[in-house]
Amino acid sequence: MSNPRLPEPGPGTARLRQALLAASFTPEGLRDRLGGPAEAALARGERVPARRALRGADDAPAVLTRLFLLREPVASRAAEGALPLDTAVEGGWLERDGDEVRATVDVRPYATDPGRDWWIVSDARPGPGAPGSPGRDVVLGAGGASATLAGLTARRPVGRALDLGSGCGVQTLHATTHARSVTATDVNPRALRMTALTLALSGAPAAELREGSLYEPLERGRSAPARPGSSPGPRPGPGPVFSEADRAGGLRGEGEGAGYGLIVSNPPFVISPAAPGAGLTYRDGGLAGDELCRRLVAGSAAHLVDGGLCQVLANWEHVSGEDWRERVAAWVPRDCDAWIVQREVQDVAEYAELWLRDAGAHRGDPAAYEAAYEAWLAEFAARGTEAVGFGWIAVRRRTGAGQGDHRVEDWPHAVAQPLGESVWAHFEQRDFLRDHDDAALLRAQYVLADDVVQEQIGTPGEEDPEHVVLRRRQGMMAARAMDTVGAGFAGSCDGTLPAGTILDAIAQLIGEDAVALRDQSGEWLRPLVEQGFLRPAR
Repeated sequence: MSNPRLPEPGPGTARLRQALLAASFTPEGLRDRLGGPAEAALARGERVPARRALRGADDAPAVLTRLFLLREPVASRAAEGALPLDTAVEGGWLERDGDEVRATVDVRPYATDPGRDWWIVSDARPGPGAPGSPGRDVVLGAGGASATLAGLTARRPVGRALDLGSGCGVQTLHATTHARSVTATDVNPRALRMTALTLALSGAPAAELREGSLYEPLERGRSAPARPGSSPGPRPGPGPVFSEADRAGGLRGEGEGAGYGLIVSNPPFVISPAAPGAGLTYRDGGLAGDELCRRLVAGSAAHLVDGGLCQVLANWEHVSGEDWRERVAAWVPRDCDAWIVQREVQDVAEYAELWLRDAGAHRGDPAAYEAAYEAWLAEFAARGTEAVGFGWIAVRRRTGAGQGDHRVEDWPHAVAQPLGESVWAHFEQRDFLRDHDDAALLRAQYVLADDVVQEQIGTPGEEDPEHVVLRRRQGMMAARAMDTVGAGFAGSCDGTLPAGTILDAIAQLIGEDAVALRDQSGEWLRPLVEQGFLRPAR
């Protein structure tokens, strides 16, 4: 069965949602019903453990899992016991096939926010045994990149948010919890329809849907047209509730015309030889090299309010003879601050293999696979690309501030998601350091972050350690080697005394020259503030 019609996000969607809840077809319920290993395997696209766990079962969670996750036909009588069958068929969620019914879309329980039960609507991932799909315009469900961006996104209240390249609507769904209004764009009209279905089934406010590439649909200012036999989605529901403190602090994007307080994008960032109109829409942007990511970042400032954030997952080329840091930093608009973090690097052969396997090319004709592999390597060679970096880019607009502060770093180390608050803190910390010279830093008061621990490294039995390491257990999980002065200083910061006063007391205690300690403090105090070990007391 290929390219089935998509459901309608109409009045019956609420009845379906209630049935899913009643059957505990939720992330927690699915884990309890299948067991952890089978549930994790299903998230990776492996169906066998789940089939074994459900063998012979006909309870409602088992029926719903077979329908919407395993995409197997189910007897109509069994389906009727798990959900409002006629409503699901009329709404297009199911199709009749004799005495059986089949799901037209994947419906996957999803929840990363405490207390929320959501569902992501998508096509099935192509592969052996998978049901038919719409070819290159397939819309995949939530994956690792979706989860990474959702955890990275700063969840402060904003007036208007934009999900650029919404796909199945994961980022749009999250944005509805902290934005008064959300716009979702995608070059693939099927993706916009999936976004509307995800929002409707999850009971979230509807988003404004616009069709087109990059920022073009915003500049055109036209909503996506309804397709024949389709619906533009539910009417906007009530937005998130904001506190008086939120309103007093000002909502970024509120009353700012066309500007957005937040732009998020998990774009088709794969660097492939696919020509425009070829490749897979969800991953191949149709522009040479990393040009799509460059345009996305470079165009962000024109659509952000002052202080607004653009957060993007990206791939970038490591080009022979060029410093990748300078190359990617050049994408950022001049009057914007940026934090660019490279999480992984692959050589071009590894990269080609990864994405050829993602498309299933390794399961077909060996000669065709080798020809495709050759095309990828030839494209990289022609562009002088030696490797590809994976990471994220956060851009903050600062109107009238002159040259922005661009921080570029290679960070292959472990991090602790969610990182949204760490992104906010990064820009606040850079602001503080930009506004304070070394003398001003010593006049400020600091508080040691709650997640900091101290490790002492040295020979067992020795009185003094060789090294003292301060380590953060949250966010970027940074670690810094310190001498006893710096470690003692950090441990004394409780927000009550200026830094200089604490240093003077340490100098007197250890018999060191206080002026010398003050002069040297900038070398270790600035990094401690920059990486969040110490927070300026408010």
